[in-house]
Amino acid sequence: MSKGREPVFQMTKREAIEPWKAWLIRLIAVALSLVVCAGVIIALTGLNPVEVYKGIFDGAVGTKRRAWMTIRDTLVLLCIAVGITPAFKMRFWNIGAEGQILIGGVTSAAMMIYLGNTLPPVILFPLMLAGSALAALVWAIIPAFFKAYWNTNETLFTLMMNYVAMQVVTFGIIFWENPKGSNSVGTINSATKGGWLPKLFGLEYGWNLVIVLALTVAMFIYLRYSKQGYEIAVVGESGNTARYAGINVKKVILRTMAISGAVCGIAGFIIVSGASHTISTSTAGGRGFTAIIVSWMSKFNTFAMILVSFFLVFMQKGAGQIASQFNLNENAADVITGIILFFILGCEFFIDYKVRIRSAKQAGSEE
Repeated sequence: MSKGREPVFQMTKREAIEPWKAWLIRLIAVALSLVVCAGVIIALTGLNPVEVYKGIFDGAVGTKRRAWMTIRDTLVLLCIAVGITPAFKMRFWNIGAEGQILIGGVTSAAMMIYLGNTLPPVILFPLMLAGSALAALVWAIIPAFFKAYWNTNETLFTLMMNYVAMQVVTFGIIFWENPKGSNSVGTINSATKGGWLPKLFGLEYGWNLVIVLALTVAMFIYLRYSKQGYEIAVVGESGNTARYAGINVKKVILRTMAISGAVCGIAGFIIVSGASHTISTSTAGGRGFTAIIVSWMSKFNTFAMILVSFFLVFMQKGAGQIASQFNLNENAADVITGIILFFILGCEFFIDYKVRIRSAKQAGSEE
């Protein structure tokens, strides 16, 4: 009696893999992606791939200023990714980071405008940080409340609140600077620099670095070792299981989104006070959505997010450079980034699963 032919490829889920092997797989994936990108570059542009890669490197860290810009944007993206991570680990799809950043940023801008030249820095900066965090916290709790008590769709709710936040920012811009209508406030307190985060240890973005790294470490410890972090993981796995275990799911949803929103609000503070010193409807710049990629690629490990954030910003800066240097359409640079991301995301399959290839003799032995 025929039993059917056994498949040539067999996949089994790995119980565990040593960290060095996982990182080796990722490095091989990056190397393969660069080889494929080289072929695409030659086919589409006829350029020397090595020169294009040099252009990417030069655009990201080729000068001291470019390097600091890359570090600055990496810190902002990392902060946002750290902020959305607890919500996503709880399987609460917080697509509203953009709005929470804007609310935190507009709060910082308001304090800079009204208090920047009156309060001493030792009082002003903690007040701005706390105010931005609190404003975004309240903003994030609104969809969390509706989700907890009426099971609304948090994806749509948080997404729509982004547009409401943009209107709040627009109102503030018109009220403060341009009654005729504008989409941005010019540099705030350019003469006095009131409310601008100062240098720390001689580093232009020293305070940004300290704040973001502190949040990164704190969030890692919170999610990995605290009771509340354990509750977030349980609720994310199964709300019914969490209720059976005596966990107050409504409380966990509200608390987790409060934390998520507060950290995103701090990102708004960092952008406005520590980087751009302006506020506009494009202050978030799409980074709230990019941070989702960072969080998922890092598997909610905040330390891994440092590398992923740097890589994405590095490629973004480099893509802009090669677009101008080689007179390429920016979409060509996006293709390169997309190929690399495809390989990096795809390699996770080989980290989670083991593929065994059966010989032709073994595959055809059972019929």
